[in-house]
Amino acid sequence: MQDVNTTFTRLLAFATPDSLRADLAFARDSFPDRRDAPLPIGLGFIGWLLDANEAQSKELIDLALEGGVQALWLAFGVDLQRWVHYIRTSPSAARAPHKPLIFVQATSLMEALVAANEWKVDVIIAQGNEAGGHGGRAAPSTMVILSEILAALPHAGAPPVLAGGGIAHGSQAAAYLTAGAAGVVLGTRFALTPESPYPELHKAAIQGAKGTDTVRTDALDYALGIYSWPQWIDGRGIRTGIVDDVDAGVDHKIVQERHAKAAAAGDASYMVTWCGQGVSLIEENKPAKEIVEELHADIVRSLQRGQTLLA
Repeated sequence: MQDVNTTFTRLLAFATPDSLRADLAFARDSFPDRRDAPLPIGLGFIGWLLDANEAQSKELIDLALEGGVQALWLAFGVDLQRWVHYIRTSPSAARAPHKPLIFVQATSLMEALVAANEWKVDVIIAQGNEAGGHGGRAAPSTMVILSEILAALPHAGAPPVLAGGGIAHGSQAAAYLTAGAAGVVLGTRFALTPESPYPELHKAAIQGAKGTDTVRTDALDYALGIYSWPQWIDGRGIRTGIVDDVDAGVDHKIVQERHAKAAAAGDASYMVTWCGQGVSLIEENKPAKEIVEELHADIVRSLQRGQTLLA
C-alpha cells in the first residue's frame, strides 16, 4: 500500500486568498520531493459561496490552478457550470502547469447526468442522504443514488462515480465498490483524528454519538445565522436543543443568542456538530494514516469474504 501523507488537512471551505496562499505554500513544503509536479491534494469549493463574491472566488481558483493541485471539487451551487467553465478556460488555466481533475458532487440523478453529459466533468460524487454536513434535502440513500447514476450513465466513456454518505468502515466501502463505485468518500471518519481542525468538544460529541442521534435539518444553520444554502440543501448533524427550539417555533435570534452563549461556555447540549449516520461505527480518535490503512485492510478482507459466495 502506498504511503499516505496526511499533513495537509486544513479547512479550506471558507478560505480567503491570503489563507489559501499560505495553505498551498504549506502543502508544497510538505512534499519537497515533488517540486513542480502536481500536488497530491484537492481543494473543495462551495458553489453558493463562489457566487457570493465573484472576484474573490476567481482569485481563489486562480491560486489553486497556479498552485498545481491535482483536483478541484465543486458542490452546492445554482450555477456550477460557470465555475467548471472558468476552471477550464481562465487565463490562470492557460498558465497552470497542470490541469486539475474536476469533481462535482451530485445529490440527485439529474445533477449527475448534467455534470457528466453536459459539463463533461472528470469525476462524480454520488452523495446519499446519510451524509453528514450539507447535502440534498430529498437525496435518496447512498446505495440508491449510486445505483441510479451507474444505471443511467453509459458503460463506456462515463466518468468514474464515487459513493459518499454515512461511510465509516471498510466493509461499507467494499459494498459500494462491489456495486460499481470507482471509490468512496469519507468525511466524518476523518473529523475524529488528531489532524482534524474540528474542536475537541465536537470530536467528543462525535465519539459518543449514534447514527440515530443525527438529523437532517435547517435548524443548525439557523443557529449559525446562515440562510444562503440553496433551497434543496439542508444539513445533517447531532440533534441538540437547537433543533428542539427551532421545531418549537422559537425565534431564530433567540436561538442564535443561546447558541453563542453555549459555545462560549462549552455547552455541548446546544452546539452545532456536523456528522453522518455512520458515526455509530466510529469509536477511536486515531491518526488519519492509520485510518486509511485500516480501511484498506477491511476492504480487502470484505472483498475476499465476498469471493467465497462464488466458490
